[in-house]
Amino acid sequence: MSQIYTQRYKKLLARLIEAREKVGLTQEQVAKKLKKPQSFMSKIESGERRVDVVELENLSQVYGLSLNFFQTLKEENGSE
Repeated sequence: MSQIYTQRYKKLLARLIEAREKVGLTQEQVAKKLKKPQSFMSKIESGERRVDVVELENLSQVYGLSLNFFQTLKEENGSE
């Protein structure tokens, strides 16, 4: 992963992987649900491609989780 990403963004990427694994889906399965190639998910999770807010919302729907699950600001401020 590129060093240009902040610690907060790295936490978001970790949450994306955690969410996908939590629901027991592969990158390929998620990509199919989003009508994207598997490489789309691979690049997002590895940090090669930055995820935008609309894509994050779509991923939260696929995982059945609220956008709050992906929020990292609370952790950074020491409250949860």
